[in-house]
Amino acid sequence: MPARFDAVRRHWPEYFMEAAGLGIFMISAAVVTTGLGYPHSPLYDLFPDPVVKRILIGVAMGLTAIGLIYSPWGKRSGAHLNPAVTVTFFRLGKIDGVDAICYVVAQFLGGVTGLLIAASILGMTIEHPGVNYVVTVPGTGGAWVAFAAEAGISFALMLVVLMVSNRSNLNAWTGLAAGFLVAFYISIEAPLSGMSMNPARSFASALAAQLWTSYWVYVAAPLAGMLLAAESYVRVKGARGVLCAKLHHRNDSRCIFRCSFQD
Repeated sequence: MPARFDAVRRHWPEYFMEAAGLGIFMISAAVVTTGLGYPHSPLYDLFPDPVVKRILIGVAMGLTAIGLIYSPWGKRSGAHLNPAVTVTFFRLGKIDGVDAICYVVAQFLGGVTGLLIAASILGMTIEHPGVNYVVTVPGTGGAWVAFAAEAGISFALMLVVLMVSNRSNLNAWTGLAAGFLVAFYISIEAPLSGMSMNPARSFASALAAQLWTSYWVYVAAPLAGMLLAAESYVRVKGARGVLCAKLHHRNDSRCIFRCSFQD
């Protein structure tokens, strides 16, 4: 059996975990946004201030991200949940090509499936303009402002992940750092771009809503930002400064990556 097919046979559980992880994230995003953004929701009038709504959504999604990263499946798959993260670790030489391709495909499929499940649960409410399948579109500043914002927050997120995850005394805190940034970004950056950092997350919403406004931003900007962060990190720490492609490695789950964490 060719090595690439053998890798798929052995690593398919991790692919499934990646799909399920982003699917759960999309369900959480749709449910929370509907709860706070749909006018007939009990929470809608309870929190009328849009800034407070964004903060609450940010906290909920940050906690969702933390839960996924520290879950048994997140510890095993590495909890990328994002094609831009996976491509960046491929560029860093920490994940084989076939695994990277399968991760990306799984993330797109998981995002779409999760949103479809959310739509079946929420019904017509998910179509309301206050929710609209949690689409990410540029704010009033336009596509290039959204691009700059997405690239900037993606750069910062990946740089923090690399700085924290590659230190043995800090690795266990990677999920908390990433979750905090997700919450913070949604609270302050969402008016500029909708806050995605994730091509698969934006694809799932755009497909369901049939709204592809400036979708290129949500592919190009996260990739550009994260790859630039990786390049910056390697120039300072060297390639050997990247130990693994897992966000959280201090666990007893198997690792399918080119891992030098134990070294």
